[in-house]
Amino acid sequence: MEIPFRSSERASLGVEWELQLVDLQTRQLTAGAVEILHEIRPEGAEEHPKAKHELLQSTIEIITGVCSTVAQAKADLAGTLAEVQAAAERRGLGVMCAGTHPITDWQTQEISPKERYLQLVEKMQWLARRLQIFGVHVHVGVRAPEKAIPIVNALTQYVPHFLALSASSPFWVGCDTGLASARSKVFEGMPTAGLPYQLSGWDRFEEYMETLISTHAIESVREVWWDIRPHPDFGTVELRICDGLPTLDEVGAVAALSQCLVEQFDTQLDRGYTLPVPASWVLQENKWRAARYGLDADIVVDEKGTVQPVRQAITDLVEELEPTARRLGCEAELADVERVLAVGASYQRQRAVAAAHDGDLTAVVDSLLAELRDGLPTSGPAGLPPGPVPGPAQCAGGHTA
Repeated sequence: MEIPFRSSERASLGVEWELQLVDLQTRQLTAGAVEILHEIRPEGAEEHPKAKHELLQSTIEIITGVCSTVAQAKADLAGTLAEVQAAAERRGLGVMCAGTHPITDWQTQEISPKERYLQLVEKMQWLARRLQIFGVHVHVGVRAPEKAIPIVNALTQYVPHFLALSASSPFWVGCDTGLASARSKVFEGMPTAGLPYQLSGWDRFEEYMETLISTHAIESVREVWWDIRPHPDFGTVELRICDGLPTLDEVGAVAALSQCLVEQFDTQLDRGYTLPVPASWVLQENKWRAARYGLDADIVVDEKGTVQPVRQAITDLVEELEPTARRLGCEAELADVERVLAVGASYQRQRAVAAAHDGDLTAVVDSLLAELRDGLPTSGPAGLPPGPVPGPAQCAGGHTA
Protein backbone atom coordinates (compact mmCIF):
# COMPACT_ATOMS: atom_id res chain seq x y z
CA MET A 1 0.00 0.00 0.00
CA GLU A 2 1.12 3.56 -0.62
CA ILE A 3 1.12 5.88 2.39
CA PRO A 4 1.45 9.51 1.29
CA PHE A 5 3.75 11.59 3.46
CA ARG A 6 2.53 15.17 3.60
CA SER A 7 5.88 16.86 3.96
CA SER A 8 6.15 19.69 6.48
CA GLU A 9 8.30 22.76 6.69
CA ARG A 10 11.64 21.67 8.04
CA ALA A 11 11.91 21.73 11.85
CA SER A 12 8.34 22.98 12.27
CA LEU A 13 6.97 22.05 15.66
CA GLY A 14 3.81 20.77 17.28
CA VAL A 15 3.28 19.71 20.90
CA GLU A 16 0.55 17.67 22.62
CA TRP A 17 0.16 17.84 26.42
CA GLU A 18 -2.17 15.47 28.29
CA LEU A 19 -3.64 17.13 31.39
CA GLN A 20 -5.27 15.56 34.44
CA LEU A 21 -8.50 16.90 35.99
CA VAL A 22 -8.40 16.58 39.78
CA ASP A 23 -11.07 17.12 42.42
CA LEU A 24 -9.55 19.75 44.74
CA GLN A 25 -11.25 18.21 47.78
CA THR A 26 -10.41 14.53 47.32
CA ARG A 27 -7.32 14.99 45.05
CA GLN A 28 -8.66 12.14 42.90
CA LEU A 29 -8.86 12.11 39.12
CA THR A 30 -12.39 13.21 38.28
CA ALA A 31 -14.47 13.27 35.09
CA GLY A 32 -15.04 16.75 33.72
CA ALA A 33 -13.71 16.82 30.18
CA VAL A 34 -17.12 16.60 28.50
CA GLU A 35 -18.47 19.65 30.32
CA ILE A 36 -15.26 21.70 30.11
CA LEU A 37 -14.71 21.06 26.41
CA HIS A 38 -18.36 21.94 25.72
CA GLU A 39 -17.99 25.21 27.63
CA ILE A 40 -14.80 26.40 25.94
CA ARG A 41 -15.80 25.29 22.43
CA PRO A 42 -16.01 28.32 20.12
CA GLU A 43 -19.54 29.22 19.07
CA GLY A 44 -20.54 27.37 15.93
CA ALA A 45 -17.62 24.93 16.07
CA GLU A 46 -17.94 21.18 16.62
CA GLU A 47 -15.01 21.19 19.03
CA HIS A 48 -12.27 23.36 20.42
CA PRO A 49 -9.41 23.54 17.89
CA LYS A 50 -6.70 23.04 20.51
CA ALA A 51 -8.34 21.13 23.41
CA LYS A 52 -9.45 17.54 22.86
CA HIS A 53 -10.88 14.47 24.50
CA GLU A 54 -8.55 11.66 25.47
CA LEU A 55 -9.36 8.09 26.53
CA LEU A 56 -10.55 9.05 30.03
CA GLN A 57 -13.08 11.71 30.92
CA SER A 58 -10.63 12.96 33.55
CA THR A 59 -8.17 13.96 30.81
CA ILE A 60 -7.97 16.86 28.38
CA GLU A 61 -5.26 17.00 25.75
CA ILE A 62 -4.17 20.44 24.62
CA ILE A 63 -2.30 20.85 21.37
CA THR A 64 -0.49 23.59 19.51
CA GLY A 65 -0.90 24.68 15.96
CA VAL A 66 2.07 24.40 13.62
CA CYS A 67 4.83 26.45 15.25
CA SER A 68 8.25 27.54 14.08
CA THR A 69 9.88 27.99 17.50
CA VAL A 70 9.64 26.40 20.93
CA ALA A 71 8.74 29.77 22.45
CA GLN A 72 5.80 30.02 20.07
CA ALA A 73 4.68 26.48 21.01
CA LYS A 74 4.88 27.30 24.74
CA ALA A 75 2.83 30.45 24.28
CA ASP A 76 0.26 28.51 22.25
CA LEU A 77 -0.08 25.87 24.98
CA ALA A 78 -0.26 28.51 27.71
CA GLY A 79 -3.23 30.19 26.05
CA THR A 80 -5.25 26.98 25.82
CA LEU A 81 -4.18 25.89 29.30
CA ALA A 82 -5.57 29.12 30.75
CA GLU A 83 -8.96 28.40 29.14
CA VAL A 84 -9.04 24.86 30.52
CA GLN A 85 -7.92 25.94 33.99
CA ALA A 86 -10.59 28.64 34.23
CA ALA A 87 -13.37 26.25 33.21
CA ALA A 88 -12.04 23.57 35.55
CA GLU A 89 -11.86 25.97 38.49
CA ARG A 90 -15.55 26.80 38.07
CA ARG A 91 -16.25 23.11 38.68
CA GLY A 92 -14.01 22.71 41.72
CA LEU A 93 -11.35 20.95 39.65
CA GLY A 94 -7.63 21.53 39.41
CA VAL A 95 -5.34 20.82 36.46
CA MET A 96 -2.00 19.05 36.70
CA CYS A 97 0.22 16.69 34.77
CA ALA A 98 2.44 13.70 35.55
CA GLY A 99 2.94 10.33 33.87
CA THR A 100 0.49 8.74 36.34
CA HIS A 101 -1.83 10.00 39.05
CA PRO A 102 -0.31 9.10 42.43
CA ILE A 103 -3.43 7.70 44.10
CA THR A 104 -6.43 7.21 41.79
CA ASP A 105 -7.45 3.65 40.91
CA TRP A 106 -7.87 3.27 37.15
CA GLN A 107 -10.92 1.05 37.73
CA THR A 108 -12.88 4.11 38.92
CA GLN A 109 -12.45 6.05 35.67
CA GLU A 110 -15.03 6.74 32.97
CA ILE A 111 -14.19 6.28 29.29
CA SER A 112 -14.73 9.27 27.00
CA PRO A 113 -17.91 9.05 24.88
CA LYS A 114 -16.11 8.89 21.54
CA GLU A 115 -16.51 5.92 19.24
CA ARG A 116 -12.77 5.39 18.69
CA TYR A 117 -12.16 5.06 22.44
CA LEU A 118 -15.10 2.75 22.98
CA GLN A 119 -13.83 0.55 20.15
CA LEU A 120 -10.33 0.58 21.61
CA VAL A 121 -11.59 -0.62 24.98
CA GLU A 122 -13.75 -3.28 23.38
CA LYS A 123 -10.78 -4.59 21.41
CA MET A 124 -8.03 -4.30 24.03
CA GLN A 125 -10.09 -4.80 27.19
CA TRP A 126 -7.94 -4.67 30.35
CA LEU A 127 -4.91 -3.38 28.46
CA ALA A 128 -6.86 -0.28 27.43
CA ARG A 129 -8.90 0.18 30.61
CA ARG A 130 -5.80 0.56 32.74
CA LEU A 131 -4.30 3.28 30.49
CA GLN A 132 -4.58 5.88 33.23
CA ILE A 133 -1.34 7.37 31.97
CA PHE A 134 -0.35 10.75 30.59
CA GLY A 135 2.35 11.92 28.21
CA VAL A 136 3.81 14.73 26.16
CA HIS A 137 4.24 14.22 22.41
CA VAL A 138 6.45 16.39 20.22
CA HIS A 139 6.12 16.55 16.42
CA VAL A 140 8.98 17.91 14.33
CA GLY A 141 8.47 18.51 10.62
CA VAL A 142 10.50 16.81 7.90
CA ARG A 143 10.16 17.44 4.21
CA ALA A 144 10.41 13.99 2.66
CA PRO A 145 9.42 10.39 3.49
CA GLU A 146 12.89 9.12 2.64
CA LYS A 147 14.21 11.12 5.62
CA ALA A 148 11.55 10.06 8.14
CA ILE A 149 12.60 6.47 8.78
CA PRO A 150 16.37 7.15 9.07
CA ILE A 151 15.59 9.96 11.53
CA VAL A 152 13.28 7.70 13.57
CA ASN A 153 15.98 5.02 13.72
CA ALA A 154 18.65 7.51 14.78
CA LEU A 155 16.43 9.11 17.44
CA THR A 156 15.96 5.78 19.23
CA GLN A 157 19.43 6.04 20.77
CA TYR A 158 18.09 9.03 22.75
CA VAL A 159 15.08 7.23 24.24
CA PRO A 160 16.81 6.91 27.65
CA HIS A 161 17.73 10.60 27.62
CA PHE A 162 14.14 11.71 27.05
CA LEU A 163 12.65 9.13 29.41
CA ALA A 164 15.03 9.83 32.29
CA LEU A 165 14.59 13.58 31.93
CA SER A 166 10.78 13.40 31.80
CA ALA A 167 10.18 10.48 34.20
CA SER A 168 7.26 11.48 36.41
CA SER A 169 5.38 8.30 37.28
CA PRO A 170 6.87 6.63 40.37
CA PHE A 171 3.43 6.01 41.92
CA TRP A 172 0.58 3.75 40.79
CA VAL A 173 -2.76 3.50 42.66
CA GLY A 174 -1.29 4.77 45.92
CA CYS A 175 1.93 2.73 45.88
CA ASP A 176 5.53 3.51 45.04
CA THR A 177 6.41 1.23 42.12
CA GLY A 178 10.16 1.56 42.65
CA LEU A 179 10.37 2.84 39.05
CA ALA A 180 11.05 6.34 37.80
CA SER A 181 8.57 5.79 34.95
CA ALA A 182 5.80 3.29 35.57
CA ARG A 183 3.86 4.88 32.70
CA SER A 184 6.31 3.61 30.10
CA LYS A 185 5.92 0.02 31.31
CA VAL A 186 2.10 0.25 31.47
CA PHE A 187 1.92 1.55 27.91
CA GLU A 188 4.24 -1.18 26.61
CA GLY A 189 1.41 -3.65 27.31
CA MET A 190 -0.37 -2.43 24.17
CA PRO A 191 0.52 -4.64 21.19
CA THR A 192 1.64 -1.80 18.92
CA ALA A 193 3.35 0.35 21.57
CA GLY A 194 6.96 0.50 22.69
CA LEU A 195 10.19 0.88 20.75
CA PRO A 196 9.80 1.20 16.97
CA TYR A 197 10.87 -1.53 14.60
CA GLN A 198 14.05 -0.53 12.80
CA LEU A 199 13.01 -0.43 9.18
CA SER A 200 15.30 0.28 6.24
CA GLY A 201 13.14 2.87 4.49
CA TRP A 202 9.70 4.26 3.72
CA ASP A 203 8.87 1.34 1.42
CA ARG A 204 9.41 -1.10 4.27
CA PHE A 205 7.25 1.06 6.54
CA GLU A 206 4.47 0.91 3.94
CA GLU A 207 4.83 -2.88 3.69
CA TYR A 208 4.66 -3.27 7.46
CA MET A 209 1.57 -1.07 7.76
CA GLU A 210 -0.10 -2.96 4.93
CA THR A 211 0.52 -6.24 6.77
CA LEU A 212 -0.95 -4.90 10.01
CA ILE A 213 -4.03 -3.49 8.28
CA SER A 214 -4.66 -6.50 6.01
CA THR A 215 -4.43 -8.89 8.97
CA HIS A 216 -6.80 -6.65 11.00
CA ALA A 217 -4.19 -5.94 13.67
CA ILE A 218 -4.95 -2.25 13.20
CA GLU A 219 -7.37 -0.17 11.16
CA SER A 220 -5.08 2.78 10.47
CA VAL A 221 -1.51 3.96 10.94
CA ARG A 222 -2.71 6.06 13.90
CA GLU A 223 -2.97 2.85 15.97
CA VAL A 224 0.78 2.24 15.89
CA TRP A 225 1.87 3.90 19.14
CA TRP A 226 5.63 3.58 18.94
CA ASP A 227 7.80 5.65 21.29
CA ILE A 228 9.05 7.42 18.15
CA ARG A 229 7.12 7.19 14.91
CA PRO A 230 6.64 8.90 11.56
CA HIS A 231 3.29 10.69 11.24
CA PRO A 232 2.40 10.67 7.51
CA ASP A 233 -0.64 12.97 7.80
CA PHE A 234 1.33 15.69 9.56
CA GLY A 235 4.62 15.15 7.75
CA THR A 236 6.47 14.83 11.03
CA VAL A 237 8.54 12.59 13.20
CA GLU A 238 6.69 12.26 16.51
CA LEU A 239 8.49 11.63 19.81
CA ARG A 240 6.03 9.95 22.19
CA ILE A 241 8.48 8.63 24.77
CA CYS A 242 8.11 11.36 27.39
CA ASP A 243 6.09 10.97 30.57
CA GLY A 244 3.59 13.72 31.29
CA LEU A 245 5.46 16.84 32.38
CA PRO A 246 4.26 18.94 35.32
CA THR A 247 5.46 22.33 34.06
CA LEU A 248 5.52 24.30 30.84
CA ASP A 249 9.25 24.82 31.43
CA GLU A 250 9.84 21.07 31.14
CA VAL A 251 7.59 20.78 28.09
CA GLY A 252 9.71 23.47 26.44
CA ALA A 253 12.93 21.69 27.38
CA VAL A 254 11.97 18.38 25.74
CA ALA A 255 10.51 20.21 22.74
CA ALA A 256 13.81 22.03 22.23
CA LEU A 257 15.76 18.79 22.57
CA SER A 258 13.44 17.15 20.02
CA GLN A 259 13.56 19.98 17.50
CA CYS A 260 17.35 20.28 17.69
CA LEU A 261 17.96 16.55 17.25
CA VAL A 262 15.67 16.23 14.25
CA GLU A 263 17.19 19.33 12.65
CA GLN A 264 20.71 17.98 13.23
CA PHE A 265 19.86 14.63 11.64
CA ASP A 266 18.10 16.37 8.73
CA THR A 267 21.24 18.42 8.09
CA GLN A 268 23.46 15.34 8.26
CA LEU A 269 21.28 13.57 5.68
CA ASP A 270 21.57 16.59 3.37
CA ARG A 271 25.35 16.31 3.67
CA GLY A 272 25.27 12.66 2.62
CA TYR A 273 25.81 11.09 6.03
CA THR A 274 24.32 7.73 6.94
CA LEU A 275 22.53 8.01 10.27
CA PRO A 276 23.21 5.43 13.01
CA VAL A 277 20.87 2.49 13.63
CA PRO A 278 21.46 1.32 17.22
CA ALA A 279 21.33 -2.38 18.13
CA SER A 280 17.93 -3.51 19.38
CA TRP A 281 19.32 -5.04 22.56
CA VAL A 282 20.99 -1.74 23.47
CA LEU A 283 17.73 0.16 22.96
CA GLN A 284 15.71 -2.26 25.07
CA GLU A 285 18.26 -2.31 27.87
CA ASN A 286 18.60 1.47 27.94
CA LYS A 287 14.86 2.08 27.96
CA TRP A 288 14.51 -0.29 30.92
CA ARG A 289 17.37 1.39 32.80
CA ALA A 290 15.83 4.84 32.30
CA ALA A 291 12.38 3.59 33.35
CA ARG A 292 13.81 1.98 36.47
CA TYR A 293 16.51 4.40 37.60
CA GLY A 294 15.67 7.67 35.82
CA LEU A 295 18.50 10.19 36.00
CA ASP A 296 20.56 7.76 38.11
CA ALA A 297 20.73 5.23 35.25
CA ASP A 298 23.96 4.15 33.62
CA ILE A 299 23.20 3.59 29.93
CA VAL A 300 24.97 1.48 27.33
CA VAL A 301 26.56 3.78 24.73
CA ASP A 302 27.96 1.25 22.26
CA GLU A 303 27.65 -2.39 21.25
CA LYS A 304 30.80 -3.25 23.19
CA GLY A 305 28.95 -2.61 26.45
CA THR A 306 30.52 0.72 27.40
CA VAL A 307 28.34 2.53 29.94
CA GLN A 308 27.91 6.19 30.87
CA PRO A 309 25.71 7.96 33.42
CA VAL A 310 22.62 9.19 31.59
CA ARG A 311 22.91 12.49 33.43
CA GLN A 312 26.32 13.04 31.82
CA ALA A 313 25.01 11.86 28.45
CA ILE A 314 22.23 14.46 28.62
CA THR A 315 24.67 17.22 29.58
CA ASP A 316 26.95 16.27 26.67
CA LEU A 317 24.01 16.22 24.28
CA VAL A 318 22.86 19.69 25.31
CA GLU A 319 26.37 21.03 24.70
CA GLU A 320 26.50 19.33 21.30
CA LEU A 321 23.14 20.80 20.26
CA GLU A 322 23.80 24.40 21.34
CA PRO A 323 24.83 25.60 17.83
CA THR A 324 21.66 24.06 16.37
CA ALA A 325 19.58 25.66 19.13
CA ARG A 326 21.01 29.07 18.25
CA ARG A 327 19.94 28.62 14.63
CA LEU A 328 16.45 27.50 15.69
CA GLY A 329 16.01 30.19 18.34
CA CYS A 330 15.52 27.78 21.23
CA GLU A 331 18.70 28.36 23.24
CA ALA A 332 16.79 29.36 26.37
CA GLU A 333 14.50 26.33 26.24
CA LEU A 334 17.40 23.94 25.62
CA ALA A 335 19.17 25.46 28.63
CA ASP A 336 16.13 24.51 30.72
CA VAL A 337 17.30 20.90 30.41
CA GLU A 338 20.14 21.84 32.77
CA ARG A 339 17.61 23.42 35.16
CA VAL A 340 15.73 20.10 35.34
CA LEU A 341 18.98 18.25 36.04
CA ALA A 342 19.76 20.74 38.81
CA VAL A 343 16.43 20.52 40.67
CA GLY A 344 15.62 16.90 39.86
CA ALA A 345 13.21 15.23 37.46
CA SER A 346 9.57 15.06 38.48
CA TYR A 347 9.79 11.52 39.88
CA GLN A 348 12.53 12.72 42.25
CA ARG A 349 10.57 15.80 43.28
CA GLN A 350 7.44 13.71 43.89
CA ARG A 351 9.32 11.20 46.05
CA ALA A 352 10.88 14.01 48.06
CA VAL A 353 7.44 15.46 48.78
CA ALA A 354 6.11 12.03 49.78
CA ALA A 355 9.07 11.41 52.06
CA ALA A 356 8.59 14.81 53.72
CA HIS A 357 4.93 13.95 54.43
CA ASP A 358 5.39 10.42 55.81
CA GLY A 359 4.32 8.82 52.54
CA ASP A 360 1.11 10.88 52.16
CA LEU A 361 0.58 11.00 48.40
CA THR A 362 -2.16 13.63 48.56
CA ALA A 363 0.70 16.02 49.30
CA VAL A 364 2.28 14.90 46.03
CA VAL A 365 -0.94 15.78 44.19
CA ASP A 366 -0.88 19.21 45.81
CA SER A 367 2.74 19.71 44.73
CA LEU A 368 1.91 18.80 41.13
CA LEU A 369 -1.02 21.22 41.10
CA ALA A 370 1.31 23.92 42.40
CA GLU A 371 4.03 23.21 39.85
CA LEU A 372 1.66 23.53 36.90
CA ARG A 373 0.52 26.85 38.33
CA ASP A 374 3.93 28.23 39.36
CA GLY A 375 6.44 26.57 37.02
CA LEU A 376 9.60 24.54 37.61
CA PRO A 377 10.85 24.93 41.20
CA THR A 378 14.07 26.87 41.77
CA SER A 379 15.42 24.19 44.09
CA GLY A 380 14.75 20.52 44.64
CA PRO A 381 16.08 17.12 45.67
CA ALA A 382 18.32 16.66 42.59
CA GLY A 383 19.54 13.07 43.04
CA LEU A 384 17.70 12.38 46.30
CA PRO A 385 15.88 10.41 47.53
CA PRO A 386 17.25 7.59 45.40
CA GLY A 387 14.52 4.98 45.83
CA PRO A 388 10.97 4.17 46.91
CA VAL A 389 9.46 5.94 49.90
CA PRO A 390 7.61 4.03 52.60
CA GLY A 391 4.00 3.26 51.76
CA PRO A 392 1.14 1.00 52.78
CA ALA A 393 2.14 -2.59 53.55
CA GLN A 394 -0.13 -3.94 50.81
CA CYS A 395 1.95 -2.09 48.21
CA ALA A 396 4.67 -4.73 48.26
CA GLY A 397 2.98 -8.00 49.05
CA GLY A 398 2.81 -7.38 52.78
CA HIS A 399 6.04 -5.43 53.15
CA THR A 400 6.64 -1.71 53.21
CA ALA A 401 7.66 -0.47 49.76
